Amino acid sequence: MPIKNILLVDDSKTELHHLSDLLDKSGYAVRTAENGDEALRRLDESLPDLILMDVVMPGQNGFQLTRTITRDPRYAAIPVIMCTSKNQETDKVWGMRQGARDYIVKPVNGDELMAKIRAFD
Repeated sequence: MPIKNILLVDDSKTELHHLSDLLDKSGYAVRTAENGDEALRRLDESLPDLILMDVVMPGQNGFQLTRTITRDPRYAAIPVIMCTSKNQETDKVWGMRQGARDYIVKPVNGDELMAKIRAFD
């Protein structure tokens, strides 16, 4: 299934703006959420084709939210890419164990992000 609609989950308005702009210019429809609760509400409204997930957020962190989403039969087919400043190998391994399908470290390289998204097309 081609990726068209992306849910971007990040508590940083700067990051949301930067990544939304990058994705929008690449032809993707982007919806945003600033925390786990808002992300779950967005999922209830409409299913995206892919989720870009920050890790460090207030309340439920991205690892916990990824686990919640990927273990829910309604959302399990939606690929999650962790998009975070946490750059340790243990963080990447933990993210993948929570159900993420890929992992990218901030600051995001636009070409690398687009290649990771296109890999799911």
